[in-house]
Amino acid sequence: MHRIMTAVLLLAVAGFLAAPTLSFADDQPHMQAALESLRQAKEHLEQASHDKGGHREKAMKNVDAAIKNVEAGMKYDNTHESKKEEKKEHKH
Repeated sequence: MHRIMTAVLLLAVAGFLAAPTLSFADDQPHMQAALESLRQAKEHLEQASHDKGGHREKAMKNVDAAIKNVEAGMKYDNTHESKKEEKKEHKH
C-alpha cells in the first residue's frame, strides 16, 4: 500500500512540475530538452543510495536550482519585449 501511495504521489508531482512548461515547448525546444534532462537527473539522484557523503543531497539542490533557472529563463524569453515584438511581426 505504501508503494502505491508513493507512486501516485510521484506521478502527481511529475504532472505538476510539467504543467507550467507545456506552453514553452514549441518555441524553445533546447530549453525544454534541458529541463526534461534535469528532471530525469533529479529522479536518478533521488533513487540513488543515500551514502554519498552529502554530495548526493548537494547535487539534488543544484539540480533543483538549475530547473528553476531554466524555467525562469524560458518565462523571461516568453515575456520579454523583443519576444513580444517578434510574435507581432509573425502575425502580420
